[in-house]
Amino acid sequence: MNAKTVKIEVFGKVQGVFYRASTKEKAIELGLTGKVKNMNDGSVYIEATGNREKLNELLEWCHTGPKFADVTSVHNEWIEEPSNYDDFRIEY
Repeated sequence: MNAKTVKIEVFGKVQGVFYRASTKEKAIELGLTGKVKNMNDGSVYIEATGNREKLNELLEWCHTGPKFADVTSVHNEWIEEPSNYDDFRIEY
C-alpha cells in the first residue's frame, strides 16, 4: 500500500461534542491509523495515515463531524511520509 498522511485542523464548535471519539470511530471504520486531539485554541487536530481514497473520505467527513458539531472551517496538509502509528488514538 502506498500510504499517505494528512494533517487536518478543524475549527468551529468541535470540542465538547464528541468530535474526537467520533473521529476515532470513523478512522477505524476506514482502516486508518493516527491520532486526534483537542487544541488550546478550541480546534481539533487530526493526523491520519492510510490509503489516499480513505483519507479523502475522512477529510470529507470532517467538514460535518458528529451530530452536535458546528464546523466552520477545515484546513489540511498532505505529507508524503506516512506517520508511524499502529492504531488510531485519542490524545489528551
